[in-house]
Amino acid sequence: MEQTISNSQNIPSSTHKSFSKTRKKKRYQFKVQCLQTTDPLTENPVSAQSLLQTPSSSASLQSHDSSKQIHAQIIKSGGKWMSCSLTCNLIQLCLETGDTQSAAMLFSAGLDSGSLSLSYLTDAFDKGRVDPYEFLRIFQHLHRTGSVSNVRILTAAIKISAELGDSWLAFQSHALIAKSGLDAETLLKCYLMDFYAEFFSMESTEKLFRETPVKCDVLWNKAVMLNAEKELWWKAIELFREMQSSNVKADEITMAKILNSCGRVEALRLGKQIHGHVIRSGLLPNLLVSNSLITMYSKNSSIESARRVFESIPNPSLVSWNSMISCCSLNGFLVNAMELFNDMVESGMETDVVTWNCLISGHSLHGFNHQVFELFRRMQFKGLKPNSSTITSVLRAVSGSNLIKFGKEIHGCVMRNGLECNVYTGTSLVDMYLKCCSLSNAHRLFDTMKHRNVITWNSLITGYAYAGFLDEALQLLKRMENGGLQPNIITWNALISGYSMKGQSRQALVLIRQLKSIGQKPNVVSWTAIISGCCQNEQYEDSLYFFTEMQKEGIKPNSATLATVLRACSSLALLNKGEEIHCFATRIGLDTDIYVATSLIDMYSKSGSLRNAYQVFKKIENKNLASWNAMIMGFAVYGQAKQASLLFDEMSKLAVKPDGITFTALLSSCRHSGLITEGWKYFDGMKTKYGVVPRLEHYTSIVDLLARWGYLDEALDFIQDMPLEPDASLWGALLGACRTHRNLEIAEIAARNLFKLEPHNCANYLLMMSLYAYENRWEDAENMRNAMNAAGLKSKSGWSWIQIGQTVHVFSAEGKQHEDIGEIYFELYQLISELKKSGYVPDTSCIVRNVREEAKEKLLMAHTEKLAITYGLINTSKTTMIRVITNTRVCNDCHTMAKCVSKITGREIYLRDGVRFHHFIGGECSCNNYW
Repeated sequence: MEQTISNSQNIPSSTHKSFSKTRKKKRYQFKVQCLQTTDPLTENPVSAQSLLQTPSSSASLQSHDSSKQIHAQIIKSGGKWMSCSLTCNLIQLCLETGDTQSAAMLFSAGLDSGSLSLSYLTDAFDKGRVDPYEFLRIFQHLHRTGSVSNVRILTAAIKISAELGDSWLAFQSHALIAKSGLDAETLLKCYLMDFYAEFFSMESTEKLFRETPVKCDVLWNKAVMLNAEKELWWKAIELFREMQSSNVKADEITMAKILNSCGRVEALRLGKQIHGHVIRSGLLPNLLVSNSLITMYSKNSSIESARRVFESIPNPSLVSWNSMISCCSLNGFLVNAMELFNDMVESGMETDVVTWNCLISGHSLHGFNHQVFELFRRMQFKGLKPNSSTITSVLRAVSGSNLIKFGKEIHGCVMRNGLECNVYTGTSLVDMYLKCCSLSNAHRLFDTMKHRNVITWNSLITGYAYAGFLDEALQLLKRMENGGLQPNIITWNALISGYSMKGQSRQALVLIRQLKSIGQKPNVVSWTAIISGCCQNEQYEDSLYFFTEMQKEGIKPNSATLATVLRACSSLALLNKGEEIHCFATRIGLDTDIYVATSLIDMYSKSGSLRNAYQVFKKIENKNLASWNAMIMGFAVYGQAKQASLLFDEMSKLAVKPDGITFTALLSSCRHSGLITEGWKYFDGMKTKYGVVPRLEHYTSIVDLLARWGYLDEALDFIQDMPLEPDASLWGALLGACRTHRNLEIAEIAARNLFKLEPHNCANYLLMMSLYAYENRWEDAENMRNAMNAAGLKSKSGWSWIQIGQTVHVFSAEGKQHEDIGEIYFELYQLISELKKSGYVPDTSCIVRNVREEAKEKLLMAHTEKLAITYGLINTSKTTMIRVITNTRVCNDCHTMAKCVSKITGREIYLRDGVRFHHFIGGECSCNNYW
């Protein structure tokens, strides 16, 4: 203790001033009061003020000796010992002149004579008449004389230890407490627990708590609160349970903390149990507990329960109103939030910045950007000054709307309100500029910021990485390190995401290894970034590979990881792998997650298991728009327009507002089923009934619907009258229908536009070649082939694959032949021979070469779909569905052959081509020959 206190004497004067500055005025006032008192114990009253006005008094303000002279004069003037007031005066004078040792001696003498008590020192410290350093020096002297055994003095010593961040002093104080036999004192224990929690670990705090033999209510409440404040939510809940088992009563502050913990970990069931305990304990209607209940229910999206608690409060406070408005707003019940806001105003309760922030943040979070700007305008009109929370929410809306001009206006508002020094506001501005694709403004603002934290650096590095400027992002990383800030896992994950999105997954993997080499463990976000990047770049096999590597590293996937991997499975139609991931999601409790469930619907739909997709859909309790869209699209691609329409009607009854994706799915179901009237109904109702502005994909669906049904002229007129500029997909839909209906005139119009829009797409040349071949215009077909060769284009190599067990067997029109190709052709020839007996006639119209019919039939035999189907017939049991994936649109002959095979063999065949899905059963196809 002595060592520590002596060391404190060497602390720079500037630091001492920082502790003493706030106390100087109080000390001066106290000094004047003291100097105006008299000593009632002397026969002739002695005025300390008159003594200080002697020639020595002026010097007494500047030297230790002078204070000692005054002390001597007071003693000589009469009285065996000074009164309490004079002792206090002289102690204060000694402290003012820096004579701490004399002050300590006077105080010790006052203790011995009984004129002073230990409470004098703690009272003086609490009232600011003794600064921390002076207190420690007096404390040192008292410790030497063995006078320290007072709980309040030891408590003050621990408080100073925390204020100065002096762990060694706290340890010594703790040791002194133990030696003094005061370690069972609740007040001291609580302060020690506070100190250990703040400067060390919660493990040491719990050890301190556990070693107390008899734990009172105060100590239990302190232990629970400390864990909750340190965001150890589950630990706080565990201690609370133990506390209840020990029949210890929790106070209202502890109850509020534990309810907040239940909200943080989304433990609704436990929160309801504690709600019942609160009622039984008689803590309602306590405003603090009631407000915490509202917040807990809000975090668990239980709006009705929160509303019942709010309505049970006799006189809701401002915090109560704000909590309930925040509850509705953040959970998407924005209309209810506005109604509450109006009720609040009508009740006479004055709104504050927090009230407006609740509304603004809720609307911003749910994408109602226009309302955010309107609320922000109204807030300013009311004369309320926005804070950093307001600005952050408004900037999120600016980013979502890509309104950089308005963002610059908000930047000006920040400057006018003096918020530019706030690091969070500055970071939000940087983030806004980045999301509005203005890297230069973001970087310029970043360079002018006086205060930057790791989040600010991460925001800029992420912006450059996501924009593909990876070298610049790495340079920023080095600047960050040179500036004394160490990159955290978020920094590294930003770089990993940047490399992954740019298709450089191997370099991203190098970063993960580098991260491990510097002692940081890659987390689930690191691996999900690589998996997601591979999916975005259609490197689906790599996605599955990295998912396996992630599991080998012992990293538990989250919902985003599983949703991404399921997307890879759906793109490859890997039903078996998708089912494995479904089982895995069930084991770890993520199968009910809305994002995972929606991805499962998509995976099953695209992998030929519509029944399983619908089963997953029915199990979702709180369906969102994405899950409805996924199931409607699932029915659409299978040509089940009626089911898609019924699902849309059910969705509308539940007041789920459709978006553009919904209508894309509905129009797809109509075009796959040839339902022109229904298609027009949905297209016309998009804008008029639902307020959804048609986009190019919706116009493409209508063109495809008209053209496939043979209304080619009407489709062409529709294109020419539409308000948007047609793109390649729209003209491609028209050209594809022209081949089906052999309309060369309109096909040439569509082809001319396609050659301009996508001159390097060989599919357009091949379509025209097939049309010319069908019309026996072989010279034009050859000219088209020459034009294609002149442009350096090669036809896309067709391939099909089928999975047998755990092995994927690929059949390609070019490259290496399958090892069992001889056996496959033998079985295929026999199969075709049997099919011809039942009426199958090869359709050679899709062969664009000018060769004899026999040669064309042989070329048809080499189509990869036929090879894959035949291999499936050879190597699977008669009850197994044959699932084949091909990368091109299935030709008429392969489609007819598959129908016939399903009829004579009794096998179900699932064929997914480059356009849609075909499910063959008993000689019929789910597409009804309309594809």
